[in-house]
Amino acid sequence: MNRLKIINTGCANLSSVKFAFDRLGYRADITDNIEKIKSADKLILPGVGTAKVAMQNLANLGLIEVIQNLKQPVLGICLGMQLMTEFSEEGNLELLKLMSGKTEKLPDCHLPLPHMGWNKVHYSTDHPLFAEIEQDSYFYFVHSYGVLPNPHTIATCDYGVPFSAAIQNNNFYGAQFHPERSGKAGAQFLRNFVENIK
Repeated sequence: MNRLKIINTGCANLSSVKFAFDRLGYRADITDNIEKIKSADKLILPGVGTAKVAMQNLANLGLIEVIQNLKQPVLGICLGMQLMTEFSEEGNLELLKLMSGKTEKLPDCHLPLPHMGWNKVHYSTDHPLFAEIEQDSYFYFVHSYGVLPNPHTIATCDYGVPFSAAIQNNNFYGAQFHPERSGKAGAQFLRNFVENIK
């Protein structure tokens, strides 16, 4: 694996994602170069902040159509996962439409928003992204918007209501949690993306 690229969305803590791969022994370069993105073996789409800013940054970089046409595995993290859905209530805007479903504000369950901190993730058994990760392991979350469970959901978390902790459609994968901040389980999740996803 020598062409792992982190897409520079212009609104993410890119270095923490890069360092997480560095710790695992994988070289992951940050880029917004269209040719490098197209030729990568695998890609990470990180995101922090608002969907509107992220989509504007991707549009300014000419990356929306590029991402939509990628055939290699792509992992969206946090906002990056949300961008893979069709629509966001945060700013009422269309997203990358890589899979059905929408991003909406987590329902008011008399719990603080954003949902911040460690929470249990329950995954679909036998999914290669969760190989060697104990069921109901804790991962680290920071978000106020989420994707409610839909046919693309491969893992769920509960914060008053269940929501998608991870999603997949074809070669596009997403994690609502931050694997780069999720200790041993998060490290294994990133390792699984590099080693197990073809």
